[in-house]
Amino acid sequence: MPTLADLQSAEPKLVMNTYARYPLQLVRGEGVHVYDETGKQYLDLLSGIGVSALGYGHPAITAAINAQAGTLLHTSNLFFHSGTTELALRLTEITGMDRVFLCNSGTEAWEAALKLARAHAGMLNAQGKKLGRRFLALESSFHGRTMGSVATTHKDAYRMPFQPVMPDVHFVPHNDVAALRAAFSEEVCGICIEVLQGEGGIHFVSAEFLAEARRLCDSTGALLLLDEIQSGMGRTGEWCAYQHFNVMPDITTLAKPLAGGIPVGAMLCTEAVAQAFTPGMHGTTFGGNPFACAVAIAVIDTIKGDDLLAHVSDVGGYFVDQLNGLASRHDIIAAVRGAGLMIGLELHSADAAGAVLEGMRDRGILLNRTHDTVLRFLPPYLIAREHVDQAVQALDALLQQHAPATQEAMTESQTTS
Repeated sequence: MPTLADLQSAEPKLVMNTYARYPLQLVRGEGVHVYDETGKQYLDLLSGIGVSALGYGHPAITAAINAQAGTLLHTSNLFFHSGTTELALRLTEITGMDRVFLCNSGTEAWEAALKLARAHAGMLNAQGKKLGRRFLALESSFHGRTMGSVATTHKDAYRMPFQPVMPDVHFVPHNDVAALRAAFSEEVCGICIEVLQGEGGIHFVSAEFLAEARRLCDSTGALLLLDEIQSGMGRTGEWCAYQHFNVMPDITTLAKPLAGGIPVGAMLCTEAVAQAFTPGMHGTTFGGNPFACAVAIAVIDTIKGDDLLAHVSDVGGYFVDQLNGLASRHDIIAAVRGAGLMIGLELHSADAAGAVLEGMRDRGILLNRTHDTVLRFLPPYLIAREHVDQAVQALDALLQQHAPATQEAMTESQTTS
């Protein structure tokens, strides 16, 4: 096996420079832990950016992989196979949607959602109704990397290098109901919302904002598109984060934890909206293949059978309580946010957040940061309270180390302003 040093030397010559990797080579995983090449154990509070919902080496996933690998991996979507229908049935049951399009990733699912919204507007126009092609998206949003998805992603660093991206996208301040009303018109075909922003710093949409988005869409025939790529599949203690509210979307998207590490995504919609797609308008070669479907079915059945939604809510609530306890002792902490096992700990200093992240890694605990100052926790659903205690104790020590420098920076910032 090549060493970490070997990889650090070889990759810059061979692999595109798109990720600043952490200095670790992970070689195996078990439960909620992963191991590097030296055998050092790490508590994984990131789970592959929210992907490995059932942790590592889970017997249900292993059995599904082994069984399907021995029969049929791929057929293309020119043929029937039972996995498509079985997975679609499960997905419609847990989301309340009617139809499913299966693909390979979150950004592909969101791309399909955008295309469907445009096609739906065209269908309504053909019926004599007036609807434009404009999208409203939110500031601090992240919807993916493809040209349509990145067009609805707010951060300039993701969009600007690829201009011109898809036109006719207008960004609205997060949870600003008045701004949403002002931006909405018959020119809008869809409102794009992450119910719980991940990359944007773990921010929930407000009940008032989501309800107003639903009302505005209903007033013209525009569609409400809810991105559940990171927050869906049980991450917040409900199958979808919108289930914390009394609001249903016209279109929603799922991906990250859907197959526990096997690439798969899904775009779901209502029956009425589904009529806007006809054969040939959209497609995928690999999406919904027998292999991915088999593993996704195993993941959903395990989450149900092991009552993991209740576990996520319980341990997630405990995690938030413990982090709030830290916040009461450390002025360095600006906020604790999240639901279930999608949690953000915001610090007052980006430098401190980076140092704490590195310190946690040195102590054998993996997480990441988003929005510069927010430590993001997306652990496997199998995490227990003892693991939370381990993480909180490490955070407590590290935050104490960085408190003086952070307090000084806060004081200087307040004096300057």
